[in-house]
Amino acid sequence: MVLVSAVRDYINRMLQDISGMKVLILDSHTVSIVSVAYSQSELLQKEVFLVELVDSISKSNESMSHLKAVFFLRPTSENIQHLRRQLASPRFGEYHLFVSNMLKDTQIHILADSDEQEVVQQVQEFYADFVAIDTYHFALNVPSNHIYMLPAVVDPSNLQHFCDRVVDGIAAIFLALKRRPIIRYQRTSDIAKRIAQETAKLMYQQESGLFDFRRTEISPLLLVVDRRDDPVTPLLNQWTYQAMVHELIGIQDNKVDLRNIGKLPQDQQEVVLSSEQDAFFKANMYENFGDIGMNIKQLVDEFQQIAKSNQNIQTIEDMAKFVDNYPEYRKMQGNVSKHVTLVTEMSKIVEERKLMLVSQTEQDLACNGGQVAAFEAVTNLLSNERISDIDRLRLVMLYALRYEKESPVQLMQLFNKLASQSPKYKPGLVQFLLKQAGVDKRTGDLYGNWDLLNIARNMARGLKGVENVYTQHQPLLFQTMESISKGRLKDVDYPFVGNHFQQGRPQEVVIFIVGGTTYEESRSVALLNASNSGIRFILGGSVVLNSKRFLKDLEEAQRIARSSPAVV
Repeated sequence: MVLVSAVRDYINRMLQDISGMKVLILDSHTVSIVSVAYSQSELLQKEVFLVELVDSISKSNESMSHLKAVFFLRPTSENIQHLRRQLASPRFGEYHLFVSNMLKDTQIHILADSDEQEVVQQVQEFYADFVAIDTYHFALNVPSNHIYMLPAVVDPSNLQHFCDRVVDGIAAIFLALKRRPIIRYQRTSDIAKRIAQETAKLMYQQESGLFDFRRTEISPLLLVVDRRDDPVTPLLNQWTYQAMVHELIGIQDNKVDLRNIGKLPQDQQEVVLSSEQDAFFKANMYENFGDIGMNIKQLVDEFQQIAKSNQNIQTIEDMAKFVDNYPEYRKMQGNVSKHVTLVTEMSKIVEERKLMLVSQTEQDLACNGGQVAAFEAVTNLLSNERISDIDRLRLVMLYALRYEKESPVQLMQLFNKLASQSPKYKPGLVQFLLKQAGVDKRTGDLYGNWDLLNIARNMARGLKGVENVYTQHQPLLFQTMESISKGRLKDVDYPFVGNHFQQGRPQEVVIFIVGGTTYEESRSVALLNASNSGIRFILGGSVVLNSKRFLKDLEEAQRIARSSPAVV
C-alpha cells in the first residue's frame, strides 16, 4: 500500500458513508493533501458540491441546512477554535469532523462542550497528514522551511513549530502504513537528531499503544537526514521531465502555473502534472529531455490521426459515435496541448539562459575531478553576458563546495568576479553556504572519491558509458540507499535512537530529508523500487526544492543569522 492510495482510501472513507449533498471544508494544509490525491470531478461523483476553506467559511452566516458538512482539518488549536465558533451557531444540517492526525483529549473536550445543538455526527482521526506527491514521495509543505539552517537559540519557538510539524507528518506516514519503525539519524545534524528523538518519544512512549500494531515481521527503518549533507543536488539544473518542469517553471502540489507564459486559453493557465491522472506523464516523468521531444511528437501524431478520423463524419451513426467519444477526445486534446506548451516553454528557457553550456560545467563540478579546468570553465561562464545571475551564483557555489579546501585563492577570485558581474548577488551567500554545508559539516561522501570501492565503481560506470552528459550526477541519497540495501550504513555515522536496533535487513525504509527533497532524488527512489531490490523506499521532506527555493531558504537564513546576536 503506497502513499497516494493511502490518502485516497482515507478520503473515500470520509465521503462514501455520508449520503446526500455535501460541502467539504478544508484548511490551507489539507487542501493540498486532498487536491493531489483527488480530482474535482471525483469529488462531484461523491456528491461534494462545494469545497470551502475553514477560515473563509467562518466569516459567513448564511444558513445551508440542506448540506452536510464534512470537515477535514489538521488538529491545530486555531482549527479547533474555528470549529468551536461553527458549532456555537451551526449553519449546516450535519457536521462530520475528520482530523489528519492525533487529537489531544483537551481538544475533544472543547468540541464536545461546543456541540450544544448535537449536530456533530462523528469525530475521527484519519492519518493523511502529508502531501502524497507520487507513489513513493511525500512532502509536508512546512512554512518557514529555512529555520532548519539556524541554531536552536536563534528562534526556539519557530524551530519547535517546525519540528512538531515534521514529527506529526512522519507519525502520520507510519500510522497510515500501520507500522512502528526503528529510527536512525545523521550524526552531524542537530536538527535531524532532535526530530529523530522526538519521533521516537512519540512512538515508543507518549503514544506507544497507538503504534503497537503487533506485527511480527522485521520493523521498517526511518532514517532522518539533513539537506545540508547534499547541497549539490538542489543546485543543479535538471534534464528529466518532472524535475526539469519544477526547476524551470515550478510545480506546487502537482500543479504548474502557466499564467506568465504568453497568451494561453483559460483552461491551460494552470495544468495538473500527476502520474495518477496522466498516462503520458506517468510514462515519461523520468525520461531525458531529448527523448521527451520525440515522445511528444508521437503523442501529437496519434492525436492528429484521431482528429482526422473525426473529421470524416458522414452518417448519423458516425455523429453519435463522435459525440460519445467527445469527452475522451477533449481530454486528449487538453493533454497534448499541455505537454506541448510545457516542452516549448522549457526549450525557450534553455536557449535563453544557455543552460546546456551551464549544465555541462555543473555536471563536471558535481561528478568529475580537475580543479584547473573547472576554474577556467567557471571563470569563462562568469564573463559570458548571456549567463543569468542565478546561474552564475550556482556555478560559484558548486565550485566552492567542491574545491573549498584545494584552492582558497582562486575561490576568492571567483567571489570577487561574481560580485562585480552580478550586482544582485548577495555578498557572503556562498560563504554562508560553506558554513552551513561545507566539507567539515557533512557526513556522506558527496563526491565519491575517498575510497577504492568508489573509484572502482566510477570506472565501471565509465566503461558502461554514461547515459547522458547532462544526467551523470547521482544524488548522495542513491549511495545511502545502496548502503542500506547492502547492510553497510555505518552505525557511527547514522546512530540508532534508544535501544531499538534493526534485526536483519528492513523491507521498508522511509528516508526523511529535513530541509526538503528534490525530484531528482524521488526519481532515484522510484527507479530503485522498480528494480525489485527487495526493499521498498519511501522519500519524504519538509518541502520539495528547486534551486530557486533552496537559494531563497539560504538567503532568508543568512538574513536572520546576520541580525541575530545569538549567531557568532
